[in-house]
Amino acid sequence: MSELKVHASPCNIERMVQIEELRSAFADRLKQALAARDIPSWGSGARISKMVGVTPKAASKWLNGESMPGGAKMLALATALKVRVEWLEYGKGGMTEETSGFDANVEPTPGPVRYYEYPEISWVQAGMPMEAVEISNVASCEVHPSDAWAGPNGFWLKVKGPSMTSSNGMSFPEGMVILVAPGFDVESSQFVVAKMVDTNEATFKQFIWDSGRAFLKPLNPSFPTVEMDGEWVLVGRVVDAKWPRSVL
Repeated sequence: MSELKVHASPCNIERMVQIEELRSAFADRLKQALAARDIPSWGSGARISKMVGVTPKAASKWLNGESMPGGAKMLALATALKVRVEWLEYGKGGMTEETSGFDANVEPTPGPVRYYEYPEISWVQAGMPMEAVEISNVASCEVHPSDAWAGPNGFWLKVKGPSMTSSNGMSFPEGMVILVAPGFDVESSQFVVAKMVDTNEATFKQFIWDSGRAFLKPLNPSFPTVEMDGEWVLVGRVVDAKWPRSVL
């Protein structure tokens, strides 16, 4: 049997470096927020775990720059430390809501918007286990920026077909790209990518929770709504959508 060799692509390597930098910067801000609350570095992991209801190991990873909390935990952490969530997560603006009374006629200048770059992968890769996507050879992948944080494993997908096109309200025509955040919490009416367990075939739909049952609903009424049973699992929540520059 021949040896299987898997090579990391340049775009994945660059993305990993960016993610490490984001995590490191977040860890620095977290330590700064703890110091501002007079919480000593010794035992700070245990304090954080009690604040937001995570394990001490998870809190230690945040402090060491190994991972970042998701949206709900990030908000809970910012609230507990009495800092702005935009500052804690992205480094935007000041640490707190406090403003100087020096000149009430001068408005603070908004901080720079932080952008994140994620690769556009194929629908086949979207159905793979996340560890397989991480090492897939996607050297030719196109990278799109976004001001939305999609986690360390976020990726873009290009919309195919008319099932998510609507003449009223929200619409995702074929050719648009959607940013998928794997592992993010999902609420009813949000948009998701899900896959079939047996075939790993992925699809983009609106998630509906009704009377204890989950459904995948297309925006185009010509397509059927599918109930999510044991044959389906969620891949991630859609946090951004836009037309790629290549079509402009």
